[in-house]
Amino acid sequence: MVKWIAALLGYSFFRFPGALLGFFLGSLLDQFNRGSTSYFKTSSSTLSLEKFQLNLLSLAATIIKADGQIKPQELQFVRNFFITNYGTQRASSIFETFNEQIKKKLQNTTDLAQFFMRNSRYETRLQIIHFLFGVANADGKVSQLELDKLVQIAAALGIASADFQSIQAMFVKATDNAYKILDITSNATNEEVKKAYRVMAKKYHPDKIQSQDPAMIKGAKEKFQEVQKAYETIQNERNM
Repeated sequence: MVKWIAALLGYSFFRFPGALLGFFLGSLLDQFNRGSTSYFKTSSSTLSLEKFQLNLLSLAATIIKADGQIKPQELQFVRNFFITNYGTQRASSIFETFNEQIKKKLQNTTDLAQFFMRNSRYETRLQIIHFLFGVANADGKVSQLELDKLVQIAAALGIASADFQSIQAMFVKATDNAYKILDITSNATNEEVKKAYRVMAKKYHPDKIQSQDPAMIKGAKEKFQEVQKAYETIQNERNM
């Protein structure tokens, strides 16, 4: 136990404040580990959960290092994520493997993204971007360099621009965030606003999650609530 704590304290990449994103993405990983095809495509051979985790850690590391500052809040986010979802023993194992085999290597973002492109569905890749935004925002702000790296990763993951901007609006404050979350512009008519809300509400509704896992359901509810808040903000602005 002491060895593990010492290893984590000395770990220069991951220690994060726990977040809902972690719970949700952790559930997806659990689905992956159980061999579920609800969120993951399977190849002819069984994909390794450890490979998924290591690649996810590597992507998170690129975000943490993007602005040249390794911040404790961002580090704590990942640490809590793995401890919460896999327990201290599993977290210790994956961090040790990362430190020993991957940490010192130059990470190729495109290669990392290709793993997820080959082995995961679009919905899962959206959650990865959501998680990485959580990493970048763990210190309270997504810097421009972090945003640039997120754009690069999203492109490599095949994320549509509209979906990326919708997720970005949940983390980066701007006057038109409510419209961006609904994937419309401020020039949209009231009817277009209502239609956009229905589309996004359907897309993120918790009932779309084909699992009884409370973590997955909670994560879906969080995003659904963001859509509702955006719609209510526009309603109030327009007296709809």
